[in-house]
Amino acid sequence: MKRNPTVIFPEAKKAVIEALDIPHPGEGEVLIKSACTMISTGTEMTAFMGEYLPGSVWEKHFKFPYHPGYNNIGTVIETGKGVPQELIGKKFASWGNHAAYSVQKAEHLYPVTREIPDEHAVFFTLAQIVMNGIRRSKVQWGESVVVFGMGLLGQFTALFAHQCGARPVIAADISDYRLNVLPDERGIVKINTSEVGALDEIIRAHNGGELADVVFEVTGNGRLIPSEFAALRSQGRFVVLSSPREKTLFDFHDLCNNPSYTIIGAHNFSHPPVATPENPWTMSRHAKMFFDLVADETMDVGRMISRKVNYTQAPGIYEDLLRDRSQDMGIIIDWSQA
Repeated sequence: MKRNPTVIFPEAKKAVIEALDIPHPGEGEVLIKSACTMISTGTEMTAFMGEYLPGSVWEKHFKFPYHPGYNNIGTVIETGKGVPQELIGKKFASWGNHAAYSVQKAEHLYPVTREIPDEHAVFFTLAQIVMNGIRRSKVQWGESVVVFGMGLLGQFTALFAHQCGARPVIAADISDYRLNVLPDERGIVKINTSEVGALDEIIRAHNGGELADVVFEVTGNGRLIPSEFAALRSQGRFVVLSSPREKTLFDFHDLCNNPSYTIIGAHNFSHPPVATPENPWTMSRHAKMFFDLVADETMDVGRMISRKVNYTQAPGIYEDLLRDRSQDMGIIIDWSQA
């Protein structure tokens, strides 16, 4: 029988590849042969390290042995009961894990109908997350935005806010590498926060003397969150687009009530489950929009790829990231030879 090489975290800070049986799709499911997957250096590394608070959502979802991965591009090779066989041979984006083969619910597939590289299409989940966050933030044309954290989510946040007409969009990070992945666009200001003084003064200097209308937290560092409010004007909007793994000591008087800030959570699962006239922007529609942006060359995600590796190298990648992830963005795992 053919085997299914699969990335597994058997315990904290350990990644291996195990040859599992190829699964069979059940009712309403399909079997996907993976072309490529992408490592999420944020969420997956949280799971890999296993360092989260007892009783937290992290602990509930990340139990060892854990099968990481949720950015997958592949082809349907088998359908289960109730799924049209016409799907066989077609390319889809899915939340399949890092494995040569994975079973997915047919209702959670996103067709890749445009001619775009697989290693670009695989960014779809991150694009979905940020598109939903941008809509929940209600960023408007002409508003000023500060984005803290220039990892992949931060990259998309800065680019989508800029496309929505936000001016200026101030990208803040401590890594010149991450900042330089952003394109040099008029209206995007890159600030290395480790090299400047008072950030509020820098923001005012680029924003007509005013603080930001909207601040996006995308560092994932809960300890930094209180300080990020210094970038926000009175009655501004603070959007938590990251998933911090530690608790934050927060003064709700000084950082919410007194300045009358609006604090907005923006998890991917806050997408509407179905399209409605009031909110048609489901995950499926956002995925299609992303593929169109890439195909029309409005969005260049190629610059966000830092490595493309054969699946056999995957365990070593997590060890690399544990030592230092400041020089990595999108890491693509190639399953074509599996």
